[in-house]
Amino acid sequence: MITREDIENLKPFQSRSIIESLRKGTVPVDFVPLFTVGRTNWLSFIEDDLDNYIAQGGAKVRFISGDYGDGKTHFMSVVRHMALAKGFAVSFVVLTREVPIHKFEIVYQSVVRELRGNFEGMGIRALLTAWLDQVGRTDVGDPGEKGERARFDLGREFQDMQGMDINFANALLSLVNNRFAPLDDEHGDDLESRRETLLHWFEGGRVPKKDLKPLQIYEFLTKTNSKQFLNSLILFLRYIGHKGMILLFDEMETVIAQSASIRSAAYENTRLLIDNSESSSFLHIFFSIIPDVLISEKGFKSYDALWSRVRSIGEGESLNYRGVLVDIHRTPLTTDELVELGRILRSIHGSSYRWSAHESVTDELIEEICTNQKRMGVLSEVRLFIKQLIRVLDMAEQGRPVEEMDMQKEIVDARREMEAEKVEQLQPSWDS
Repeated sequence: MITREDIENLKPFQSRSIIESLRKGTVPVDFVPLFTVGRTNWLSFIEDDLDNYIAQGGAKVRFISGDYGDGKTHFMSVVRHMALAKGFAVSFVVLTREVPIHKFEIVYQSVVRELRGNFEGMGIRALLTAWLDQVGRTDVGDPGEKGERARFDLGREFQDMQGMDINFANALLSLVNNRFAPLDDEHGDDLESRRETLLHWFEGGRVPKKDLKPLQIYEFLTKTNSKQFLNSLILFLRYIGHKGMILLFDEMETVIAQSASIRSAAYENTRLLIDNSESSSFLHIFFSIIPDVLISEKGFKSYDALWSRVRSIGEGESLNYRGVLVDIHRTPLTTDELVELGRILRSIHGSSYRWSAHESVTDELIEEICTNQKRMGVLSEVRLFIKQLIRVLDMAEQGRPVEEMDMQKEIVDARREMEAEKVEQLQPSWDS
């Protein structure tokens, strides 16, 4: 439950940063809980799965479906925050031109680069550095015979771990030896160069085999061995105290606007990720999509190998909160929930610009904005509501009387701005 104290504790710069991010259609990661209202059914069932299925060794894929502006990204951010708080490792990847899902190696590199968990910083480098610091405080870090035995035992422990890829196990041990037991002829730049080689390998980069062979590593990441790499990463995350791994892929709907060859490659990698989840444990994958991905001829049904796996998604009129499809478009925020969100925005805007926002932008005015959106059939568009309310707050803070504002025109202007953003987002840009 969000309290007034939570908002009052924000520094003016933090408040302003939140408002500026909301103008662009996003909520800063660290402040997601402030904006979490509604959709409690979906979240409670996901939470139950995390606690009682994924953390116990289960694996699952869910698709979060909603139109542009319905709040898919925010919903996924709430899941990310929930999972981190419960002790899972989480990676949130936005699929863009720089991270196209039809290029699997780049997607994997983004997954490990965006990794967060019970360690400082972000990414697999930060994870491995934190782990090395931790094991260095045990016998593993001892330079003598005791340390040698401890490092040997650690290596055997990884190699004997059921499901652990031997290359991954050897890479972990090589990283330990590089830090605590370098060879006699290794020093200075040699050690740093070898450490960089190992870290680059863990990040999914291609490393010359001649550099890997002395480390007893014989493969780098490919689509073929991706399943083993992902499972090994999850095993390692579990080993150092995480409950499992949560992968969130946002904006997958941009696939529809690509060429047929790009779409096929993208859908093949989606199928691969689904297959990976079915042969994994302690893993939950989420994809955000728009409804067209399920019904359009350019959507999933255009790729038989994927469509045969997902064709039953969303069938039936009843909502299944335990199912694969999280349909947030069919479960929009209610007027009361939007008004509550509006009060939160108003308080943060007031903190940001140091003015008494509640005196000019009343609860009644926020309700009027909701009424107008409902009249125009766009009540479900949370982003539209946020954009319009921020515009109203901006103008009121600058001294314009709210009674002079045409709320219906404000909706039209805000929606025109959103449509331009949507067109830009869906432009085919991965082909280049």
